[in-house]
Amino acid sequence: MIELLQKLARTLSGGHWWWGVAVSVVLFAGSMALVTVIVVGWPVDHFRRSGRPVFWAHRHPVVRVTGLILKNLAGILLFALGVIMALPGVPGQGLITALIGLTLINFPGKTNLERRLISRPTVFRAVNRLRARFHHPPLELEG
Repeated sequence: MIELLQKLARTLSGGHWWWGVAVSVVLFAGSMALVTVIVVGWPVDHFRRSGRPVFWAHRHPVVRVTGLILKNLAGILLFALGVIMALPGVPGQGLITALIGLTLINFPGKTNLERRLISRPTVFRAVNRLRARFHHPPLELEG
């Protein structure tokens, strides 16, 4: 891994800075597409429901466990990327990506943390603006 990072640093410092720009643009576009698909796909009451269905309850136990592991790994990756993108100067929708990552991870207290994050006015407005762009109704929060 260190060797790969060193090779990337040599490439970027050797006048091939456009590779860095290209990677940044691709990651930004990819994260925006993924955020859009997930946020638009949430049901209106996603953050109001108390009892959510069990993930792949109807699947074979091996498939269900494998799916749960992959879902949690994807959630951890998205959460980490969201935290990085929330830093100043890093492109991307940081808080929304972190929120999506959290929705994928299973841990105690997750629902309360999700609700606290989505209830932040800037996050809530951004999510509902994105949903409105694709003609979906705004999310509902508990009053």
